[in-house]
Amino acid sequence: MSIKQIIVKNICEYVKVKQKRINNIPLWREPLVGFADANNEDILNLKDTISLNHLVPKDVLPHPSIIIAYFLPFTKELAATNKNEGDIASVEWAYAYEETNKIFGEINKLVIEKLGELGYRGAVPKAAGTFNKEKLISDWSQRHIARAAGLGSFGINNMLITAKGCCGRYNTIVTNLDIKPDDIQPHEYCLYKKNGSCGICVKRCPSGALTHNGYNRKTCYQVCSKNARIYKDFGSSYTNEADDKPNSVGSDVCGKCVTNVPCAFWK
Repeated sequence: MSIKQIIVKNICEYVKVKQKRINNIPLWREPLVGFADANNEDILNLKDTISLNHLVPKDVLPHPSIIIAYFLPFTKELAATNKNEGDIASVEWAYAYEETNKIFGEINKLVIEKLGELGYRGAVPKAAGTFNKEKLISDWSQRHIARAAGLGSFGINNMLITAKGCCGRYNTIVTNLDIKPDDIQPHEYCLYKKNGSCGICVKRCPSGALTHNGYNRKTCYQVCSKNARIYKDFGSSYTNEADDKPNSVGSDVCGKCVTNVPCAFWK
């Protein structure tokens, strides 16, 4: 079994064993895993694409070579709970968001330990779990790195759409693995970008933050903040990098643009 296969197997088996449920609804499907070249130009240029404060792999680990990116798809049953109109997310959706944050930490720890057994190193930046509430960006873009790992293409909903859809979440681990990276996905998964045949996510957006030509972060975050004030029992979505303390009220969620849309699930 190759190193890639070992890592994929460990991630997938852990998710299967640690599956969480709410109201008898399972949260996750089998993950997708990709391996990005840590020195990929697209990753190194994220300081220009995202922010001057965006980290590069060498800020996380000395001599990085590969970034493991994985997509944890939500189940169709979970997505169905968030299909309603309006700007209030379902309680199941808020719960899934926080439980996914928790399992990301567990998976990262598991993979880093496995890398150590194989003679390699792995690390996760604290910035991956932080969020600047003024700029409304993170200094470590999971989705952009996942794209570099060949997991998908960006839709007009500002989400990365994979072969399994866009209804789910991403995480990454910087490593010094000596393996061949995966190629960037050449396929265009967004139907609107591909042939103009969709754009349903724009109609689904309850705030008008999404348009066919762009995305307004502040308008989007107003809806997420509204939900955070409602869902305070499951945890806080983001932390301050300096002290690891929550810097959000509750669960900053919405998810309307990734549920009840064609690209939510391809299979």
